[in-house]
Amino acid sequence: MNTPGTGTSQGHVLRKLLRHRSATIGASIILFFIVVAIFAPLIATHDPRQANVVERLSGWSATHYLGTDGVGRDIFSRIVYGTRISLRVGLIAMTFSIGFGTLFGAIAGYYGGRLDNAVMRLMDMMLAMPSILLAMVIVTILGQSLTNAIIAVSIVYIPQYARILRAAVLKVRELDYVVAAKVIGARDSRILLTTVLPNCIAPLIVQATLGIGAAILDAAGLSFLGLGAEIGEPEWGAMLNENRKFIRRAPLTVTAPGIAIFLIVLGFNLLGDALRDALDPQID
Repeated sequence: MNTPGTGTSQGHVLRKLLRHRSATIGASIILFFIVVAIFAPLIATHDPRQANVVERLSGWSATHYLGTDGVGRDIFSRIVYGTRISLRVGLIAMTFSIGFGTLFGAIAGYYGGRLDNAVMRLMDMMLAMPSILLAMVIVTILGQSLTNAIIAVSIVYIPQYARILRAAVLKVRELDYVVAAKVIGARDSRILLTTVLPNCIAPLIVQATLGIGAAILDAAGLSFLGLGAEIGEPEWGAMLNENRKFIRRAPLTVTAPGIAIFLIVLGFNLLGDALRDALDPQID
């Protein structure tokens, strides 16, 4: 169900996206990384975990397109396989965050009162701490692993989704068709699922797109600090951590994963900004 007078047709949104240069560039970058992740075994030229001390810190060549790292592993192959890890981290973290954020935000916004106050004060407490610091605390408690890093990043972003959805629900719950549903005796769960939430999706879509890039960046940051992926995993943040001491001798060992992180986050940010404009009915 669309909010009367304010709904934006899917066709109109799609046309606005296709005209938006940022959407085209962002979607192209994301599609490129998705293709790389899917066909990683075909694209990679070496085993990303195979060390060869004899060839350590070699420069780019026909055999090693981006050279090798401190233990002789092929950087190009590690970047390729790292795409799988980064996309998985972003998607899982976003799904977890948006699921719990939607639950907390919908309940707080719909019922209001003391429940709303309790939930949102908890969200405010989480937002008061820098996201990377909160994630570090959670990983320290759970232990170092990529799985725990994903859990930490997921928890960190729950308050953002909760606040966004609460604000949307507060507006929608006072509209005539929601009030009418209450009057005829519809259950709260049915009203939330079939009437309220479908009209609060737009801001969530935008935030989810931006959130994937942010989750990838935070997970890479945790790995760089030694709190994410285990040593040897072809994860971009871990690659930065392992090779930072070689930045002068073999700059590709650091710049290559750094550029990969930059590009994939840029892609999601560009697409998210374009979605925000496309879903805004005041922007034609």
